[in-house]
Amino acid sequence: MAHALIVIDLQNDFCPNGALAVAGGDDIVAPINALMGQFDAVILTQDWHPANHASFASNHTNAAAFDVTQMPYGPQVLWPDHCVQGTKGADFHADLHTDRADMIIRKGYRPQIDSYSAFFENDRTTPTGLEGYLRTRSITTLTLVGLALDYCVAFSAVDAARLGFDVRVRRDACRMIDLDGSMAQALAAMTQAGVRLEPAHG
Repeated sequence: MAHALIVIDLQNDFCPNGALAVAGGDDIVAPINALMGQFDAVILTQDWHPANHASFASNHTNAAAFDVTQMPYGPQVLWPDHCVQGTKGADFHADLHTDRADMIIRKGYRPQIDSYSAFFENDRTTPTGLEGYLRTRSITTLTLVGLALDYCVAFSAVDAARLGFDVRVRRDACRMIDLDGSMAQALAAMTQAGVRLEPAHG
């Protein structure tokens, strides 16, 4: 049974000095590189938004970053513009060993719907195609790392568990945003879904 490492959104805009920086986001690059050789497959995800994306506060009248609005699929945090297609901010961190990746899956490229999870858009039904890739490679166990723990990592982990994969999250190889209690909610959701949370070291 094959085991894959899924590296979530380790991109410049989520690292220090990026448009939506996660504190310490670049601290996990070297540990993730060191992990890659332990897995049968390495998959990278990449936030890949068009400039007119509906989740950007700049595309809403009288809206500010981190406001919450209602979309047809439910509540949506409005983010600063980030990971815009073809920009430096959307690039992977320069030190990440991208040559080790068997697959890079892009998400969030549909203008009208955001995508936190590596498996589904935020409507929870539109698939990204990652599940099919894993099934055809007979990958049954997943370890998730990356940014941010309380958003894209957690959503991906919960979806993976719901799809029947054996899922672990390496908390020491993730960093979080913790927006309005999002960290506590994410940990509870992952625990309830049966995700194995491997403890942070330090």
